[in-house]
Amino acid sequence: MTTPAAWRQPRAILWATVGVAALGFLIALEIFARRRAGIPGPLTEQAKETIFAPKPGPLYAGLALTMVVLTWRQRFIAAGAAIGIDVVFVLVRRAVDAKVADGHLFGNGALWVMLGYAVIAVTRRSGPERVLLLKGVGLGLLLAVGRKTGDIWLLITAKTRPVVLDQYVATADQALGNPSWLLGRILQATDPIGTHVLGLVYAQLAVAAVVVALYQLRGVGVEGRFPRHHLVRTFLVIGLLGPGIYMLFPVVGPVFAYGPGASGTGGVHWAVADLWPHTPPPVTAPHPMSYDEITPRNCMPSLHTAWATAIFIHTRKGPRTLRYAGTFWLVATLGATLGFGYHYGTDLIAGVVFALTIEVALRSLDRGWDRSGVRLVAYGTAVFAVLLVSYRYLPTEMAGRPWLFGPLLILAMASVIHRYVRITELWEPKAAPAPRPDPRPELV
Repeated sequence: MTTPAAWRQPRAILWATVGVAALGFLIALEIFARRRAGIPGPLTEQAKETIFAPKPGPLYAGLALTMVVLTWRQRFIAAGAAIGIDVVFVLVRRAVDAKVADGHLFGNGALWVMLGYAVIAVTRRSGPERVLLLKGVGLGLLLAVGRKTGDIWLLITAKTRPVVLDQYVATADQALGNPSWLLGRILQATDPIGTHVLGLVYAQLAVAAVVVALYQLRGVGVEGRFPRHHLVRTFLVIGLLGPGIYMLFPVVGPVFAYGPGASGTGGVHWAVADLWPHTPPPVTAPHPMSYDEITPRNCMPSLHTAWATAIFIHTRKGPRTLRYAGTFWLVATLGATLGFGYHYGTDLIAGVVFALTIEVALRSLDRGWDRSGVRLVAYGTAVFAVLLVSYRYLPTEMAGRPWLFGPLLILAMASVIHRYVRITELWEPKAAPAPRPDPRPELV
């Protein structure tokens, strides 16, 4: 059996290359954050959480992903150790009367346990067992560091992009009938129930992703290997590439550019006017507008929509309950992004195309690139680029002919969805037909 050994070496080279590239990216982002934005980078922020009180959610979610490579006994030990370490940290902070931010009570224990398993993998494991444990630790730490990276990216967009393009996107959005204004009024009419439910869905998107990922990775500890493709990879790549588009196309969102959330304190100092959600913006020639250095430029594309789309896709092969939950989370996320005034309808269309293109690229990377995969990635990239160019340079024409451009926008998104469904169905392995029994002669 020489095939596994021959396969293992290029695979190891690939993993090493990815690791070096990820570390290089984090170092570059650290330098960029300090020099351009004057803020600590993701490596510094993550290192601080070994001592200072962090947000518990990302770290314990990362620990949960790490534990997929462990046995049940090891999982109980890891969870107990993390909780015990956190109890010690909390008692020490109370003893010295240390000040902590709201919601930053514990989480250090989860980080220490993940780091501890990294040390165990290097010093106490060997061969495939070491590789599997390092992959589990890397997956957990990537989730934690990814959250920090995303937060830093958002701060960088606010500090390095003083001018935003909301007037262009809002004008183009009139081709879709100003859906954020419509959903905003509906959500206000259903307050407080609708606001509470959609707010919970919007805030807990990462929790839904972890639940789906844990289902997909439930067999890693027994099988000794990760599946070829899973949700965490898509989630991380969306979060890695999306902020780069924010830098190219800075947009703050309707509630900030046209509503009472503009200054972060209920004022409208930076807004065009206080119009959202009751008065649609007038169709005028759009212009770039200045904005503060606090509000993230995180609208184009809608990464919440992209992530919810990825969750929907990865729940299609799960049990019925998981499929229903994935559908609900997608619909509720779309309603929340529009209803709370965080996004325009055009953002959502771009987010769906963005997610499907990344999903196809990752699946092609796993199964091997063929003509269908290359063509779909190229097509999705082209559609995404055309959308952004249209929003920037044709918004007045789009608003003046909604009967033409509205259906064209929907058709562009639908064409990517259709191609994705058709090609991925062809990629699915076909079940072999059940053998038929040989005909037997009958007595006459």
